[in-house]
Amino acid sequence: MERNRTVRKAVIPVAGNGTRFLPATKAMPKEMLTIVDRPVVQYALDEAREAGIEHVVFVTSRNKQVIEDHFDDTPELISSLEKSGKDDKVRELGELLPQAGSVSFTRQQAPLGLGHAVWCARDLIGDEPFALLLPDMISYGPRGCLSGLMDLYREVGGNVVGVEPCAQDEVSQYGIVGKGAAVQHGFAVTHMVEKPKAGDAPSNLFLNGRYVLQPEIFGHLARQKRGAGNEIQLTDSMLKLSETQPFHAHVYEGRTYDCGSKHGFIEANVAFALARPDIGGAVYQSLRDMMSSHEGRIRAA
Repeated sequence: MERNRTVRKAVIPVAGNGTRFLPATKAMPKEMLTIVDRPVVQYALDEAREAGIEHVVFVTSRNKQVIEDHFDDTPELISSLEKSGKDDKVRELGELLPQAGSVSFTRQQAPLGLGHAVWCARDLIGDEPFALLLPDMISYGPRGCLSGLMDLYREVGGNVVGVEPCAQDEVSQYGIVGKGAAVQHGFAVTHMVEKPKAGDAPSNLFLNGRYVLQPEIFGHLARQKRGAGNEIQLTDSMLKLSETQPFHAHVYEGRTYDCGSKHGFIEANVAFALARPDIGGAVYQSLRDMMSSHEGRIRAA
């Protein structure tokens, strides 16, 4: 393993069923639910591009064709917008469109877990280090979390994970890392524990869905037995890889919203709406009015 080969590719798994958002996701992929006016998956691609990623591999499943369509050209729509004089929308859509050949799609035929979804991208990634972004986890801050991981990777090489602090009573909901020696943009990971009890957690720093991994992870995933939920778990293979390769962590200075949960999805919509210069003020006033009118009922509940 070379110390810090350039990371050019990223994997974004979008094969999940989104059952927590039924009935909204009965006919629409959960990754196409919108945060204000952009689908969840667009935020992941934007973050990858910001971090310098040249090629993104989407791991899809049945009924996800609309995701491919979203990242394709729409000449009829563009023509209609141009005729209507909506040049700002034409420009915006053009900026969102990936360059030709810079995205690929592969199928996960069976729902065998995140680890299996990542393994499905092995031939498209090849023998290269790669980034992994879980699209449900949306970064909110001055820049995306992956950019910080890339800074740390260029410093130390190996494998890098993104982490954030959580309340001590919430550690059982996440994968938690142990904190070792500090480096310029993060620290060495001593161990990783999946959903520990509060008293057993090595820290309150949870894995926030951003990774830079060496290609040797694919060999571990190929041999990985099914774990929690009868699925092939990525964390199990990361633990195996950590026996022979270093792992470091970057503490994200922004905030990650878990848009796989209804609560996190609503929080993300509010946060991104408030940050928008075109609607932020109106949204803020609406929230104040709603809080005032609901305060008594919420307290009673």
